[in-house]
Amino acid sequence: MIPNHERLPINLLAASFNKTAAAYKFYWFLSILDEVEEGQYYIPKQRLFSGMVATSWYTINYFKISFGKQDQLHDKVKEIAAVEGINIDEDRGKIKSRLNTSNVLSTQKLLWRFDKQVPHRFLSPWFPSIAENKNAVYQASQDFENDGLYSLEQTHITINPIWIDYLSRNAGILKSFCYWKLSLYLQKHNPNVPDIPNKLVKPAKRNSLAKPRKVWDMVVEELGGVDCIYTNTRLYKNGFAVEHFIPYAFVSHDLFWNLIPACPSFNSSKSDKLPQLEKYFDAFYDLQKTAIEIIKYRMPKEKLLEDYLSIFPDLESLQKLPDDYKAKFKTTIEPLITIAGNNGFEYMI
Repeated sequence: MIPNHERLPINLLAASFNKTAAAYKFYWFLSILDEVEEGQYYIPKQRLFSGMVATSWYTINYFKISFGKQDQLHDKVKEIAAVEGINIDEDRGKIKSRLNTSNVLSTQKLLWRFDKQVPHRFLSPWFPSIAENKNAVYQASQDFENDGLYSLEQTHITINPIWIDYLSRNAGILKSFCYWKLSLYLQKHNPNVPDIPNKLVKPAKRNSLAKPRKVWDMVVEELGGVDCIYTNTRLYKNGFAVEHFIPYAFVSHDLFWNLIPACPSFNSSKSDKLPQLEKYFDAFYDLQKTAIEIIKYRMPKEKLLEDYLSIFPDLESLQKLPDDYKAKFKTTIEPLITIAGNNGFEYMI
């Protein structure tokens, strides 16, 4: 729920997110809130359109989340990424600044395509009888009829003064509400993709892999070295990268069952590409199986073993993994890789 207010039509603001058929409303409102937090109430539309693209950038380009077949925001962001050549993991502020000042004609056209629907459609709850008439909504908004959230002009919007204090005071709560509704929308279009809520914004900092590395160092040292499953390069303690078998950009976690030592140069070139199971799974599983058994023997109370319990619930009672556990592991890995491939992640060549 969003905060109530005795004099403002909060029910109309909430209604803007009902029956949402596309994601643009969420990003439009988030962009407005960003500007209000900076003390901007007379806001050029291009700043808002650039904010929409910048806020959705990481979700679309890095995590490759689907927005649904009819969603125009997703397609436009992908087109802008291709035109501008901006890194998929660039910071939001830099993306917004770049797009807001871009002189590339095709970028300008792509940004302003949002103007056809987004600004006046968001105001539909305030003007239900004329919601389909863009010109009529623009005209009605000029005098803040029905206590509308903002007025519309050709190049900018102006926040209604009676809403400024409410938006400023409650910006954090309103953003949380918006991201919650957005996560529900995206989960509907990505029912098998894990951890949607944590794929809506770029994390301030990735978690450290120091603890998994320490455990893998112990395993590698115990074995006297291991072979990289991708390059067959011999790896020794302190001489490998800790690699996500299924890309972090898809699973969005650092669980130990998805981590293996790999050749550092190969790990860099692999990036977020998917491994081909028919080529790499056997070696991946053998390395994981060996690691589990060594950890259970050398470090039986190691908490990283708990990462496997969702796959092997009875792991605590075992010293060695039964032969049928290989198939169990594959039934966890295979669907994730298939779904990631369907969402646009490329396979290793």
